[in-house]
Amino acid sequence: MKRGLSFVLSIIMLAILLAACGNSASKDEQSAQGSDSEKSLRMALVLPEKIGVNPFFVQMDEGFKKAGEEFKVDTKTIESTDPAAFEQNLRAAVAENYDLIITATFQAEDALKKVAAENPDKSFAIVDTTVDLPNVRSVGFREYEGAYLLGAAVGLSTKTDKVGMIAAMDVPLIKKYTEGFKAGLESVNPGAEFLVNYVGGFNDPAKAKELALVQFGKGADFIAGASAVGDLGVFEAAKEKGFYTSGQDTDRTVEDPEHIVLSQLKSTDTVAYETVKDFVEGNFKAGAVNYGLKEDGVGLTYVTRDSESPLNAFVGQEVIDKVKAIKDDIVSGKIVVKDPLQQ
Repeated sequence: MKRGLSFVLSIIMLAILLAACGNSASKDEQSAQGSDSEKSLRMALVLPEKIGVNPFFVQMDEGFKKAGEEFKVDTKTIESTDPAAFEQNLRAAVAENYDLIITATFQAEDALKKVAAENPDKSFAIVDTTVDLPNVRSVGFREYEGAYLLGAAVGLSTKTDKVGMIAAMDVPLIKKYTEGFKAGLESVNPGAEFLVNYVGGFNDPAKAKELALVQFGKGADFIAGASAVGDLGVFEAAKEKGFYTSGQDTDRTVEDPEHIVLSQLKSTDTVAYETVKDFVEGNFKAGAVNYGLKEDGVGLTYVTRDSESPLNAFVGQEVIDKVKAIKDDIVSGKIVVKDPLQQ
């Protein structure tokens, strides 16, 4: 009887030990699975040039890093010195196996087309231009909507009925600025004269200043900057001669509110943030997406976003109120601003 009892106890103990081992193995397996699922995504922002003083890239980098912090993503920004270095950096990001690689502007098009085609299983995004590949999301802006608001505000504010714009280059992308501005200007002040000159690049403040002075000599009391880093030359001319101007992408009024009285906004921080967010949440898809007034992708200081600078009397609150009504009509669809590239 003692032997029988001993045998039964041995069986019970063995069963307990086996169960404990099984639970331990199960916990280890669950722990491993949890570790895999919690592994941080890694994303790279590979820029075709140095961030420098170009607000387009400064803002984009800020939105990218903000999303990384909020969504617990490992982020890395890689700046390039020239086109050759950019392609090398793009390839390095692929080799380092980043989950998503983001870049921007037409300067990146050729290299991205090549690298993305060679790596069809890798996800890419490009901002401010289009690359038609099945593994690339192309993020665009309806800049012409923001430019329309700027043109309307200037058309209501000008005292000489002569206004101008110093644009970077005579290329399709820039037509979204020049033609949008012209349409907004004509909608409120059809008799106003619009002067436009092209710098020939995105990094030439000296040439931009020279052209702004020519327009001022023709009677323009407002000259918009639309030449990236070249806008610094327009701002310098405005300060010297006393005319009014506007900046691009970010709120440039804070630099000289006496002369830089408006800024056409382009929320590269928003699109960078939303691109990361979509990827993290499983909503990332290749193809073209566009951001306009409705999506807070473009805008105008004092109209779509507040400013730290006081509103300049050249514009005035009455003008801002009228332009806000125009903005609401664009968002609702009552006013349709035509895409200059589709006409």
